[in-house]
Amino acid sequence: MLKLWEHPLSPYAQKVKIALYEKGIPFAVEIPNTFAGATTDYLKISPRLEVPVLQDGELWIFDSSVILEYLEDKWPHPPMLPRGSAERARVRMIEEICDTYYEAINWGLMEIKIFKRASGSLADALLTKAAGQIAGVHAQLIRNLGDRQFFNGDSFGWGDLCVYPYVNTSKIYGVLPPMGSPLAAWLERVSVRESVKKTAEAGAQSLSGLEQLPALIESGRFVRQYRDHRLEWMLRSGGLEIVLRGMEKKNIRFSTEIS
Repeated sequence: MLKLWEHPLSPYAQKVKIALYEKGIPFAVEIPNTFAGATTDYLKISPRLEVPVLQDGELWIFDSSVILEYLEDKWPHPPMLPRGSAERARVRMIEEICDTYYEAINWGLMEIKIFKRASGSLADALLTKAAGQIAGVHAQLIRNLGDRQFFNGDSFGWGDLCVYPYVNTSKIYGVLPPMGSPLAAWLERVSVRESVKKTAEAGAQSLSGLEQLPALIESGRFVRQYRDHRLEWMLRSGGLEIVLRGMEKKNIRFSTEIS
């Protein structure tokens, strides 16, 4: 049986889980201990100490997009990618926008709302900035969706499972798609799918205990990763002092150097 190293709140892990459920592939899950950013055996299989990682026998695969490609190659039915090179490129570009630009905004919301990295006027400014940025992403997603039922086309697939984790996370933080919009209708439509419901329920169950995290962050026992697009979001959105304070307290980390 496949084993997925994940965290239920990770959007990258969520899209892999949805694909596994859609394809009917049995899998077990495990949450690795990467919170402190310590060098562990997990580093050997995930160079950035991130989830997800898929274990298939002796094969270990990191990076959610690479895992999705692997699943599509080994278990092609039912297909998650649409037909035709142009359509496949279209949904992969949607995935790229969500995985980099959109993910960083939601991540920033979690830094402020859950981990309490900022308060007062700074927190208000960052939250306002994030809400405006998400509105922009939603506008682009609405354009990409067009008159389709699904981002993948006529049926649920790659494009949808790559968008859902991010739109749903924004909804949890109180930033919803415009009421009555095609994106709001799409979210309602896909949220009742069994694969999506299972994934969302696991994420909801893992929310318990988050109130303890700000204290863990302050103590340095929980170290958050500020790599590439996340660091860029914090810097360009006005959170430089958060980065500097995190570096001073050693409760943020960057990508691990490979050796």
